[in-house]
Amino acid sequence: MKIAVTSASGQLGSAIVKQLIKEIGGKNVVGIARTPEKAKHLGVDIRKGDYNSRQQFDEALQGMDAVLLLSGMDDPQKRIQQHRNVIEAAKANGVKKIVYTSIVGDETKTAFSPVVQSNRQTEADVRESGLQWAIGRNGIYIEPDLEYLDHYFEAGEIRNCASDGSCAYTSREELAYAYAQMITGEQHNGKTYNLVGEPITQTELVNLINQVYGTDLKYNAVSVDDYARERKAELGEFIGTIIAGIYEGIKNGANAVPSDFEKATGRPHMTPLAMIAAFKNED
Repeated sequence: MKIAVTSASGQLGSAIVKQLIKEIGGKNVVGIARTPEKAKHLGVDIRKGDYNSRQQFDEALQGMDAVLLLSGMDDPQKRIQQHRNVIEAAKANGVKKIVYTSIVGDETKTAFSPVVQSNRQTEADVRESGLQWAIGRNGIYIEPDLEYLDHYFEAGEIRNCASDGSCAYTSREELAYAYAQMITGEQHNGKTYNLVGEPITQTELVNLINQVYGTDLKYNAVSVDDYARERKAELGEFIGTIIAGIYEGIKNGANAVPSDFEKATGRPHMTPLAMIAAFKNED
């Protein structure tokens, strides 16, 4: 079984490639990247594929049995056609199965909702493709919070607008394991899974970080408007708006969804404490 992974140069894509190498061997894995040089370190066949180019994917997917389509990072409305380029190229090249990395989240009520809506449209396109398919809805990665810890330690707090909402965090490594099982196992065909862990509040997250790192961080809940202003000032209009929308969704309960991780993998998801400890050990 030859499996292609799109966005192989990214953090999730490269983690999935590495997991698939463990599962089925490097000769059966192909990475696809907009800039192939950025994925050469993975040690597998790397082919060029820009989501905007159907032609590039017609070439990149030749000889593939399955493709793992990672959701793009462009404007939400542009993503729909970009993903369709991959789906149509897969159909034209005789690919038998497609697995899509979607996302959990609020479809209507936050600034992040347009991203969720575009993912739902791609989910529909995948289901209607005529190919075998499986879909994962990713939870929020825990790594960005942990990668930002130096800033939190300097400020003495984690500050956002999630309030007392719960978030079922996951990690890129957990997702990579799940997607490797989903694309290689026929029992997952036709299934949509919430790939999330145990829901925790921001206060609980802070307490776990303090437990692992021996620190004394506090959680400071601010309004959605205030947090959006802060994020946009630091990250720019587009990314700042998206980040604020994610935390607003957490506040609204959109990220406290039931987990299907064990159905997808045959094992429980790592606990939030274990994920934080694993990140610290790798640091």
